[in-house]
Amino acid sequence: MSAVNNSSEDQLRAEIQELKRQLEEHKQKPAAAPSSGTFTVVLLVVLALAVAGYFLGYAPRLKREQVLAAESRADVQALPVVNIERVSRGVAQTNLVLPGTIQAVTEAPVLARASGYIKRRFVDIGDRVKAGQPLAEIEAPELSLQVQQSKAAIDQAEQQVQQAEAALVQGKANLNLARVTRDRYERLAAQGVVSRQEKDTYDAQFEAQTANVQALEKAIGAARSNAAAAQANMARLHEIESYTTVRAPFAGVITVRNVDTGALVNEANTLLFRIAQNDRLRTYLNVPQSDADSIRVGMKSTLTVTDLNGRKFEGTVARTANAIDPASRTLLVEVQVVNSAGVLLPGMYTQVDLSVPRKNPPLVIPADTLVVRADGPQVAVVNPEGVIHFARVQLGRDLGENLEALGGVEEGDRLAVNPSDAVREGAKVKAVESEKKK
Repeated sequence: MSAVNNSSEDQLRAEIQELKRQLEEHKQKPAAAPSSGTFTVVLLVVLALAVAGYFLGYAPRLKREQVLAAESRADVQALPVVNIERVSRGVAQTNLVLPGTIQAVTEAPVLARASGYIKRRFVDIGDRVKAGQPLAEIEAPELSLQVQQSKAAIDQAEQQVQQAEAALVQGKANLNLARVTRDRYERLAAQGVVSRQEKDTYDAQFEAQTANVQALEKAIGAARSNAAAAQANMARLHEIESYTTVRAPFAGVITVRNVDTGALVNEANTLLFRIAQNDRLRTYLNVPQSDADSIRVGMKSTLTVTDLNGRKFEGTVARTANAIDPASRTLLVEVQVVNSAGVLLPGMYTQVDLSVPRKNPPLVIPADTLVVRADGPQVAVVNPEGVIHFARVQLGRDLGENLEALGGVEEGDRLAVNPSDAVREGAKVKAVESEKKK
């Protein structure tokens, strides 16, 4: 094909040379009046020049351009086609969903405070009780005998007080008599009527009676103290006796009943019931360290219980531990929810959705762009020229279809989706925007 084209071009050049020679000969002839033959020759020359210009200039150039375009199309079609998605910035407010177990805000065991036998039981599991409502009655005959003994001890102590008071009165009378006798003998001794020995004897008797009165006053104090101790013991026994009627410490629901009528119970050692206050419940969450600084008391949350057909309940962050657990690197958070209808039950599993604001949202990459290799997770970045470069990324949370990228990529980078074996380091590809992003 090229040989034919070359021969035709040579022939055209020869014809053009012949036309030029004829034109020169025509110019050298004497001037004459223009004729139709002359015009014909000129016209032929112009046409020949136009044809020569087309075949020698424009046609080869057009052919070369067509060949280059065909080669370019062939090269493009030979490149592997890769779907790409771009690295984007996460939303400023994200929903942090964490698992938790619902618990009662207040829950307490009810133990026996008095030893004896269960005489009557008034409630069972599931019963709602009010604060102070009787739950059971304990029969304690030994306690009744102790109360009677305490009453007798009080009577005895009061009688001892009365005896001590009577002895004090007698001692004061003897003291007055000893004082009068001492004074009389002091005057007689001064007059020389009695001996000094007799005077000293009555002086000693007066001092003895004074000491006796003081001792009797102390005895009265001791007797009164014994009486007070007996009365305190009586009050203690009455208090213990009041515990024979077991009452609810607060309003709630009986969740455990551990005894029945006739059962022997020991003081502070037998679990009778367990009561839980379920009008307000709580759930403890372990918030990751990366989101701990965004948790504030009073934040709203949503509790979802799948067993209740996905029903949602509004909750509030009541308190936080204000410290990161070094073992799990999480923050303990308590979320409370109102349960006035009694739909929620302690022990239920729930998903708590926290709306967490972020000051600096992390980058997000599609999960299907991640390539896990021996040297760590990577993504295939497609530069503007279509060249592949594998970059290692530092991953954050798994968001399902997307992953948080804490490092390794920049916002706007083009990433290959599900890269095949043809996508290698330094390979050139044809990048096509992913359909779901259009």
